[in-house]
Amino acid sequence: MALLLKDRNGEYIIVGNKQEKTLRFLYKTTSGRVVLKVLTRPLVSKTAGKFLDSRLSKFAAKSAMKKRRIVADQLEKTNFRSYNEFFTRKLKQGARDIDYTPTALISPCDSKLSVYDINEGSTFTIKDSSYTVEDLLGGDPIAKEFYGGKCLIFRLAVDDYHRYCYFDDGEKGKNTYLRGVLHTVNPIVLDHCNIYKRNSREYTVMQTKHFGEAVQVEVGALMVGRIKNFHEEHSFKRGEEKGMFEFGGSTVVLLLKKDAALIDSDIIRNSAKNVETIVKYGERIGSKA
Repeated sequence: MALLLKDRNGEYIIVGNKQEKTLRFLYKTTSGRVVLKVLTRPLVSKTAGKFLDSRLSKFAAKSAMKKRRIVADQLEKTNFRSYNEFFTRKLKQGARDIDYTPTALISPCDSKLSVYDINEGSTFTIKDSSYTVEDLLGGDPIAKEFYGGKCLIFRLAVDDYHRYCYFDDGEKGKNTYLRGVLHTVNPIVLDHCNIYKRNSREYTVMQTKHFGEAVQVEVGALMVGRIKNFHEEHSFKRGEEKGMFEFGGSTVVLLLKKDAALIDSDIIRNSAKNVETIVKYGERIGSKA
């Protein structure tokens, strides 16, 4: 089944690829689930990570550059020593237009965005799977403070830029890491398991200048799925890099309190139709309420 996306110009984009067939095999067949159990074992994940960090994976980086049509002129470097160095590639200054308007709510990453209301006892549906903010934060009582607010889910595909930024000026506390069994965050999987209960994730509470208290959660992915946040307690600026994901599709979730922000109407309309909106790192997606 193809995915339906929409860009900010209102054009529909249909995505269907070999990755989806692989995921159907892993999650919808008995033999696939046996393979999945092997793939998600810590030893397999660790071994895969070492390979992707090694020079032996350099050939895969060159192939991916061409296959995914990465614009070399936007990159700080193009001679990658490993696949993971390619995957975590850094863009040149100015390669993304960051909206520095103080009251603009910006996207922390290149991704496919869906937005949902947060209410007491509510669950959020992403391609027929549900979860709660309590699940997402590992039972942290702070979840209740976001009832009435918004849950923004930014899904990063393999070909997206896998670095993410702070969406406003402010201060943050220490990161809280929640260990989990790694599964892919591709939406097709959501028929079979609650990914936010099964995936490793890391979250932090942020006091922002224009949007009040917020929580940002980074969710890891199948096998390697490593989350690399650059700071613990830290004073940050809008557009400053917060961290990056190593190999694997990943997800960023942003929780905003009631009346903190007004999300742009096209994104709200798309989300109501279960259509993801394509957004870019630093792009305006809403405004201060």
